[in-house]
Amino acid sequence: MSSSLPSADAALGRRTILLLALTCGVAVGNIYFPQAVSPLAASGLGVAPGSAALVVTATQFGYAAGNFLLVPLGDRFPHRRLIVAMLAATGMALLAAAAAPGLAVLVAASAVAGVTTVVAQVIAPMAAGLVPEDRRGAVMGTLLAGSIGGILLARTFGGFAAEWLGWRAPYLIAAAATLAIAAALTTALPATVPPSRQSYPALLAAPLRLLREEPDLRRTCFYQATVFGAFQAVWTGVALYLTGPAYGFGVQAVGVLALVSAATMTATTSAGRRVDRRGPDPVTLVAILGTIASAGVLALGGVGGVAGLVALGAGTLLLDVAMQSGMIANQARIFALRPDARSRINTAYMTCAFLGGSTGSWLGAQTCTRFGWTGVCALVALLACLALARHLAHRPVRAGLRGNAEAKAISGS
Repeated sequence: MSSSLPSADAALGRRTILLLALTCGVAVGNIYFPQAVSPLAASGLGVAPGSAALVVTATQFGYAAGNFLLVPLGDRFPHRRLIVAMLAATGMALLAAAAAPGLAVLVAASAVAGVTTVVAQVIAPMAAGLVPEDRRGAVMGTLLAGSIGGILLARTFGGFAAEWLGWRAPYLIAAAATLAIAAALTTALPATVPPSRQSYPALLAAPLRLLREEPDLRRTCFYQATVFGAFQAVWTGVALYLTGPAYGFGVQAVGVLALVSAATMTATTSAGRRVDRRGPDPVTLVAILGTIASAGVLALGGVGGVAGLVALGAGTLLLDVAMQSGMIANQARIFALRPDARSRINTAYMTCAFLGGSTGSWLGAQTCTRFGWTGVCALVALLACLALARHLAHRPVRAGLRGNAEAKAISGS
């Protein structure tokens, strides 16, 4: 396995880890900056804003497909070659999006970029195998911070760059950054040995098999799909709402709103400590309830003016904290299931999460167009209530199993 290479840990020093965190941020940011750009892309291409939102949906669906199709290859091919190839493909897809003559080409290029920009999900298990166990948590935290930073800054970058330089500029800048990182990683990443010789079909089949065999994995995927779907519905809908007649802002307003969520980076640390002390289920419940509460706060954005903007800021912050806290709890739960198959479990989990997210993105755009901002908030509450119902349904089952075990112990004694 790659972790057994004697030179690997020495090569994965602080600079390399920071470069990997930056890579995660840029890669994840590639699927979020289109949310702020789509209204201007609609104007530039002469299509309806609701139609241009298909770009966001295509990117999200592509990311879900990439998690399923490409992430398992991290167990089959040397990491350096795989990561550099994926980044290069992403950069070329972003260049194609920047040059798109119409919506169809932009949607197709966005889907390809979504498929190949899943490198953060390849980097995490690679890094875990290249550092000693006593450094693993710190390294994972650094990579997660890079990803969260990419999510937060991508919308700000996309909004301001599109407003000042045109909607094509964010794609060109993202392509240049992605290709530059790919070039840097060709020499910065250490050589690794693939841990598996399984065939590609066998690698693809493993996540599906794990979903069948692990009920806790299935329910965790449902939690994340619904809550992440609500999260994506809000961020797709709010771009249409802020740039529409209710507020009449430019797309840079979406980027400013995203900066409010910077506090999420500190909240996730607290959520991780709570998971360690109390287990993942209580934190999951709080995350779901927080999502429901955020729908009520976000609905106050309909009043307009300064009060409405404050409500939108507070609501998106609450939603971001809830979603990220839930993700920490969910990953703690699934990584405890099969320590020998964490990459394949993560593939199943992230694929389901982004299928939910892409569906939520599409539903958010359609709902905002047809029913307005209040409809988007109702959609968020509905999705979170589905997660809550699933969580509450699990608790009696768990209690019943515990009662059966106790009864057997008593009868046996």
